[in-house]
Amino acid sequence: MDLIKKIENEQLREDNYDFRVGDTLRVSYRIKEGDKTRLQDFEGTVISIKEGGINRSFTLRRISYGVGVERTFLYNSPRLEAFKIVRRGKVRRAKLNYLRDRQGKASKVKEKVNY
Repeated sequence: MDLIKKIENEQLREDNYDFRVGDTLRVSYRIKEGDKTRLQDFEGTVISIKEGGINRSFTLRRISYGVGVERTFLYNSPRLEAFKIVRRGKVRRAKLNYLRDRQGKASKVKEKVNY
């Protein structure tokens, strides 16, 4: 194994979270303001997941005061504290870019019901 892959494997996140596109996630991430740090939550629907080892990332989208807000997080970032799956979504696509054109109830993803 070459040196770069060895260093990347040391920085991978050990805890593996099982979320998919369409799920609603609440992500707590650390924000540094001056010399203080605090946790801030961002809750939204997962519209895309990009695999790729150390560069794995996912994008969350939510509607805030009538404006769509998207945020991309690096999965292996040390700033991410916790993931919480709020609800599972039932989708048939790998990327949910069509949600960008929807407003109101049309932008909702159906909930997956486990039997």
